[in-house]
Amino acid sequence: MSFTDREQPKTICLFDVDGTLTPARLTVSPEMKQLLKELRKKCVIGFVGGSDFSKQLEQLGSDVLESFDYCFSENGLTAYKLGKPLAAQSFINWIGEEKYSELSKFILKYLSELDLPFRRGTFIEFRKGMINVSPVGRNCNTEERNEYEKFDLANNVRKNMVEALKEHFKDLDLTYSIGGQISFDVFPTGWDKTYCLRHIEDEGFDTIHFFGDKAYKGGNDWEIYSDERTIGHAVTSPEDTMKQLKEIFNL
Repeated sequence: MSFTDREQPKTICLFDVDGTLTPARLTVSPEMKQLLKELRKKCVIGFVGGSDFSKQLEQLGSDVLESFDYCFSENGLTAYKLGKPLAAQSFINWIGEEKYSELSKFILKYLSELDLPFRRGTFIEFRKGMINVSPVGRNCNTEERNEYEKFDLANNVRKNMVEALKEHFKDLDLTYSIGGQISFDVFPTGWDKTYCLRHIEDEGFDTIHFFGDKAYKGGNDWEIYSDERTIGHAVTSPEDTMKQLKEIFNL
């Protein structure tokens, strides 16, 4: 153990980012940063998100490696402990170029036939451990994200697209996870947020708390939220996260 300075060195709190520590795609508040600083005196803290590390730097601050004990980008496929990198993994090595080409062509053709209120840019974002698919495009501003989310919920755009992918690519052991407001993730089964637990399973933690806002079946927090190794906490906003932390840890 490297955390004997904590009041509860065998307890770790893991947090989703969007909707849990920050508003979707926005930056962390000073109040949240201060509360996490206080929490870190009590126990070990880390975040686990589907985005790549550069996006998490934008949201959580340039001091993120110093502010968290564990940093898990792309569900832990890129990982840091106390500022030092841990072993990484690659989606493209797993799937191979031929199958990836087939997958991406199917996605782009499907997207081209959708009727949407508007489109922006970056419909497939290639990441180290997954791809992120956005029917409307990841270059939406905050107002457009909110507008599209309402349209998506009313018309099941992402849900229907996921079902089409599952049907077409039955031979691939892929998981599809709807998260955030405008996109969904595609990754090898087992590479959901529970992947990050591999990095801490030998660290001697007795208690693993997880906080996330997509803690329902089909949401990208569900697997780790419902995992028998964790104590799951469903939150509705960063403010709710702070409220629950204050209650649980007497902050």
